[in-house]
Amino acid sequence: MLKSTAMVGSMTLISRLLGFVRDLIIARTFGADAATDAFFVAFRIPNFLRRLFAEGAFSQGLVPVLSELRVSSDAATVRQTIARMAGTLGLVAALLTCLGMAAAPVLTFLFAPGFQAQPFQFGLTVEMLRITFPYLFFVTLTAFAGGVLHTWGQFAVPAFTPALLNLAMIAAALWLAPLLDLPVEALAWGVFAAGLLQLAFQLPSLWGIRQISLPCPVWRDREVLRMFKLMGPAILGVSATQINLLLDTLVASFLVSGSVSWLYYSDRLVELPQGLLGVAIGTAILPHLAAGHLDHDRDGFSRTLDWALRWVVLLGLPATLGLMILAKPLVFTLFEHDEFSDHDTEMASRSLIAYAAGLPGAVAVKVLASGFSARRDVRTPLRYGLYAIAANGVLAPALAFLLAPYGWGHAGLAAATAAATSLNAALLLRKLLAEGSYRPDASWRRYGTHLVIANIAMGALLTQALESPWADASVSERILRLGLWIAAGFAVYLVSLLLAGLRPRHLLLSEKA
Repeated sequence: MLKSTAMVGSMTLISRLLGFVRDLIIARTFGADAATDAFFVAFRIPNFLRRLFAEGAFSQGLVPVLSELRVSSDAATVRQTIARMAGTLGLVAALLTCLGMAAAPVLTFLFAPGFQAQPFQFGLTVEMLRITFPYLFFVTLTAFAGGVLHTWGQFAVPAFTPALLNLAMIAAALWLAPLLDLPVEALAWGVFAAGLLQLAFQLPSLWGIRQISLPCPVWRDREVLRMFKLMGPAILGVSATQINLLLDTLVASFLVSGSVSWLYYSDRLVELPQGLLGVAIGTAILPHLAAGHLDHDRDGFSRTLDWALRWVVLLGLPATLGLMILAKPLVFTLFEHDEFSDHDTEMASRSLIAYAAGLPGAVAVKVLASGFSARRDVRTPLRYGLYAIAANGVLAPALAFLLAPYGWGHAGLAAATAAATSLNAALLLRKLLAEGSYRPDASWRRYGTHLVIANIAMGALLTQALESPWADASVSERILRLGLWIAAGFAVYLVSLLLAGLRPRHLLLSEKA
């Protein structure tokens, strides 16, 4: 399982690094203004669906069903069922796509009501949303293909697939944008093209495992109905963080111009560790948890969750601390240039600090939700996800408008999302502990001490980075300096863990109390 996690993590890392390149190009080419706010709203909806489906939530409902089907049925039946699932899903996605394109003005009003006071911005958002919305159709089938591949133990191709979105948007920004009257519309066309590329990229792998056939919609198939029954609540259950981000966009549309863009750029920086940890670990453990449940191996089920949570805190805590301390150097180094001003850097770094506080909770949600989905309990994550959404619905506007006069309104939105995500993770963990499905290993107290010591040492080093003269350095010098500080912080963290007594064997799945 460690090999699967490393595979997913490495492919996700490639995608995230390309995402940084993409955002760097967008920031320096388009800046942070009314037009970019319009694009980010138009992009937020399909990107929300991508995160929802492609980053593991879709598999929460699909993998357990297919895993059981592989055991109980012959190959021909499995292939026929997959074709029916794909056909039915594709038809639903096509209908929703057409409806979404027709209702683009309504969706724009719902997700960015503050834009209505700016007719040009509102109209531009509607136009770009109609270009980006077909991504829903493509990402649905892409995510379905990825779930099938996960069931057959194929992780690399689905993990790399999101990188194609970044490549398509980079190409659109560099080569298509200069040809258009409204250059920012090139980004919307890049999203559309990415959907086609991502779906096509999965097909050879499906052919390789002999699970590709002509989609055939069948509404009353027993397994198709079971998939929908599990998939809907499972997606909603792990989507609280993404729904909260949509709420951030809605409220930010009422704040000063640039707020949507500042939130976007800061969220993108948090996405790197969140994707590497949450997606990689959650995706890799789900088939093992499902197998443990089918085999009635309660001890193995608990040990798998314990192993996953150890890695969540091992890597999630220093990532959180590093993002909070280096918030301004990160934003300054990656984005400030040409159209992205020093003021934009200051504002984006504020929301980055707030978003980073919720990183451990966001990663833990993906891991803990797998513990419920593997047992086909989709209602519990859904209920707790709704609690988190409700909490954010109260906190977000309250903090945003309370802090807006001080220039921290958008950061208040990020802080509300971080708090709601942490609440979601705490509720999931408490439930698993209460029902006895997860029994923490006795060594957690010692393990926690190791982590506290190492994070204090790393944090003490990274605070020295704030004294460096970042503004006087060239772009290449900033990147080199930032990379050295990150490498030094990671080295101090590892050495501190070793000196505190942590050894690699303590992180193996087979390790017991």
